[in-house]
Amino acid sequence: TLSERILFYTGKIHEIHEVRGKDGVGAVMDSMDLEREKGITIQSAATYAMWGDYNINLIDTPGHVDFTIEVERALRVLDGAILVLCSVSGVQSQSITVDRQMKRYKVPRIAFINKMDRSGANYDRVAAQLKEKLGHHAVKLQYPIGAEDRFQGLIDLLSMKAFYFDGENGEDIREEAIPADMQDEAKLRRDEMIEGIANVDDELGEAFLMDPGSITEEQLRAAVRRATIALKMTPVMCGS
Repeated sequence: TLSERILFYTGKIHEIHEVRGKDGVGAVMDSMDLEREKGITIQSAATYAMWGDYNINLIDTPGHVDFTIEVERALRVLDGAILVLCSVSGVQSQSITVDRQMKRYKVPRIAFINKMDRSGANYDRVAAQLKEKLGHHAVKLQYPIGAEDRFQGLIDLLSMKAFYFDGENGEDIREEAIPADMQDEAKLRRDEMIEGIANVDDELGEAFLMDPGSITEEQLRAAVRRATIALKMTPVMCGS
């Protein structure tokens, strides 16, 4: 489902189908009949998408632990990975297996906490599990606006803007100022994020010690990139 959304928003496909959709079409990346029937990925599939000037090569690997050899094969050639976690069930047994494989091949990763609109969704709890169960230095770059059935959008702590996704499939991205009642929380979380990055990135650490207030978005983005590629931190993002 996540790769289906990536292909849709980058304009590679023109409609979204669910993995277990009622229309029986199924997601583009699950091409085998068995995958459509069971609603899981069995075989890795590769495609590419353009986002601005960037060509992103995407390999959709199985999440199910029985087909873990497919993940093993893909990880050997990847520059980076997205570890998809469920906001309700958090770090599951297969997350631990896949994480162990990523560490073995030294693949930098972003953690994406999915299904924020489901009941029982808890962003902070899952981010904490990354630290407890997988030993990651997890740094939250985003903060959800509401959760469960009140999930509306997200706050980007780097640019300090709120993003809402309108339209039938959320294709109209609306950028706004952070709601007044969330300003204080967002500031607290931004400080927490800067501290988290500064702990593992020397360059930002120095800037942080000199004057924490003068740190720019460009400095933060560069530091996030450096620390992530050096496997020192895992940026955490969320959505549904």
